[in-house]
Amino acid sequence: MIKFLDLKKINDSFEPDLSNAIRRVLDSGWYLLGNEVKSFEQEYASYIGSKHCIGVANGLDALRLILRAYMVMGMMQEGDEVIVPANTYIASILAISENRLKPVLAEPDIATCNLNISGIEKYISSRTRAIMIVHLYGKACWSPEIYEIAEKHNLIVIEDNAQAAGACIQSEEKSVKELNSDSNLNVYTLNNMKTGSLGDAAGHSFYPGKNLGALGDGGAVTTSNDELASIIRMIANYGSSKKYIHDYQGLNSRLDEIQAAILRVKLTRLDEDNHCRRRIAQYYLENIQNKEIILPGVTSSLNAIDSLSDVWHLFVIRTKQRDKLWQYFKENNIQTLIHYPVPPHKQKAYKSLNKYSLPITEKIHREVLSIPISQVLSLDEARQVVEILNHFKTNE
Repeated sequence: MIKFLDLKKINDSFEPDLSNAIRRVLDSGWYLLGNEVKSFEQEYASYIGSKHCIGVANGLDALRLILRAYMVMGMMQEGDEVIVPANTYIASILAISENRLKPVLAEPDIATCNLNISGIEKYISSRTRAIMIVHLYGKACWSPEIYEIAEKHNLIVIEDNAQAAGACIQSEEKSVKELNSDSNLNVYTLNNMKTGSLGDAAGHSFYPGKNLGALGDGGAVTTSNDELASIIRMIANYGSSKKYIHDYQGLNSRLDEIQAAILRVKLTRLDEDNHCRRRIAQYYLENIQNKEIILPGVTSSLNAIDSLSDVWHLFVIRTKQRDKLWQYFKENNIQTLIHYPVPPHKQKAYKSLNKYSLPITEKIHREVLSIPISQVLSLDEARQVVEILNHFKTNE
């Protein structure tokens, strides 16, 4: 059996450091809002390239808190609109509607499954206050055009970075340097900015299956806005600026000390682990050769190994025979998952949106299938996945 994601194998690879980190917390006798959380927040903010990081309970809370804080600051009010990709995981939309804001569902780019940036402006109205960019499947969704649109329409840009920890935006200025008479070297000047530092604020998830995963739920907000960070920190802690002093009607959303200690261990290896995922992705891209299969679109001119814009949280293929392919993999002892079978606007939770027709989004949700990829997936296992996939025939 080839597992879709072998979490035990991933966590075992961090031993004994994980066990030592947990023991360190147990021995400290301090389990909430202590030194581990403070240290992780500093380390993750530095890694992302933002001024502030606020640890929270989960990725959904991170987005909820960002929007709530902007409402407290008077930059949004109930009924205002937030543009969000229609094919995102439902959490992105839940964060909007829970704050009594209106999600405006934008069709994605069929090639990348990310928001179609060039088509954003047609969704903007007089009530639009923000764009929520989702770096879906671990693929960075960004363009300088986003800054231009945001400035033109005075919009806040929020990143849902739940799936893309470690992804970078690369500016490629290619030149050729003669090393000797026999060879040349392509030299790239890369102005790397990590997702999570590109917009005004970003929500992060540390759900166990993420590239940077805890051993339970966890999340964070990153931002360089001092006022926003301060308000989010208070709201997440019962609206409290100091113990028993409450400035806002807050909630309880805190990253605990054990999860922070675990994340500190894993953060040191995140870039290395993402590189391992890129190697598997490149192997898939080079070797999957089945005319029934549509491979994920690549946004960079670099190959998957060299491109930092995708951390390959998921490797998502498409086929019109998705359910048949899922069953075929199952019969061959390979676990696959569907991210996601039903789009948000067709869910019972959003009956008011059921009437909408979003053909690109609906096509994506009918056809996508995620095949195994992780930092511990062996090349031999990847070969088996490719071999099985290349032998799939729709007329069987």
